[in-house]
Amino acid sequence: MTATQRIADATAERDRRLRRPTVVAAAVCLVSFAAFCLAQRAAHVSMIDLTVYRAEGWTVRQGGDLYAMRVTHAQLPNTYPPFAALLFTALTVLPAGAARIAVTALNLGLLVALASLSLRLAGLPRRLPPAAAALAVAAVAVWSEPVWTTLRYGQINLLLAVLVLWDLTLRKGSRAAGVGIGIAAGIKLTPALFVVLLAAGGLVLAWRRRERWNDHLRHASVAAAVLAATVGLSAVVLPHDSRRFWTGVIFSADRAGHGEDTANQSLRGVLARALHTGDPGTWWLVTAALVACAGLAVAVAALVSGARAWAVVSCAVTALLVSPVSWSHHWVWAVPLVVLLSRASRAGAVAAGLVFCSYGLWLIPHGDGVARPELHQSAGQMALSAVYPAVGAAFLCVAAVAVRRQRARSRGTSGARSLTPAPHAP
Repeated sequence: MTATQRIADATAERDRRLRRPTVVAAAVCLVSFAAFCLAQRAAHVSMIDLTVYRAEGWTVRQGGDLYAMRVTHAQLPNTYPPFAALLFTALTVLPAGAARIAVTALNLGLLVALASLSLRLAGLPRRLPPAAAALAVAAVAVWSEPVWTTLRYGQINLLLAVLVLWDLTLRKGSRAAGVGIGIAAGIKLTPALFVVLLAAGGLVLAWRRRERWNDHLRHASVAAAVLAATVGLSAVVLPHDSRRFWTGVIFSADRAGHGEDTANQSLRGVLARALHTGDPGTWWLVTAALVACAGLAVAVAALVSGARAWAVVSCAVTALLVSPVSWSHHWVWAVPLVVLLSRASRAGAVAAGLVFCSYGLWLIPHGDGVARPELHQSAGQMALSAVYPAVGAAFLCVAAVAVRRQRARSRGTSGARSLTPAPHAP
């Protein structure tokens, strides 16, 4: 046997070894997704938010008033910027039944993409083929409460997370950097916090290096420009709706639902339940401001230290905590959170994963929009209905420690280099 043949045989054997776990993971993922779809069908899921999105699309097509619209038995309004409604016109092309199937299939595909991007962000896996690891993560993540509820309602949370993560895992210097974040923020404002992260990180680095421009500032500028473009396009196509959203609807936090609702897993929801009021007012504003500063400080420190994964997930968690309303299904960021934690602490990753897969927050009495038992919770019930913010706060603490260690290692490396004698000039 020639050397060339031996090399070819070794390469073929290596490819077979890499292919086996991918095939097994794909089979497991398909079985998991099939079981998931059967379970959702047995549960008679409503996909109620998909109905709202389709109604928004029809309202745009018919020239109606987007923010006067109320649909479904729950009389749900539109809470997103008008740019989202422009995109939702695509959902009106298909009949309702076909749209439900298409959106479910799309969300399952987006879940695999989210798993893949989460692993890439965290620099994993180290042994398994990336495709096999992504399929395995998706097979488990589909049963977590945030993902289950996202598909149950026909929500867009996975799309937004994938847009942001795709953007933030592009190779350095990519011309597309900023586009994903800008589009995601145009659909729903919360991802705009990533623009703040990039701008703040860029300014810190520019001050340290005494430079006027850097990749982070360019990234933030592109994202801001794309967001501005979505606002401008909406203003041209839907001038009345745009004016109404930016001058009134954007400030109506209660428009999305009762602040104390168990599903509201933000600081505002926690405080509303703890204070037995639907509007925690100043208490929430002060707490949210402090947490926003602390969370962004951790995220910016991570970004300028080169710990991009910790920066990205810390920013996402901060956005979820300080947003007036973060429904449980908004916490699909649990996927990159658990993946990243697995790199620092397997026990912590398992604990966080169990929380997101436990459905524990639904074990306490919760309202249906009319009855409001959340206003009369006991201390134990309050604690159980605050599990996602608790995990988020714990993650920010872990991230702060991880960033401190990263900076210590960087200083140690720099110090070691400075003690190394410079080579003599020839």
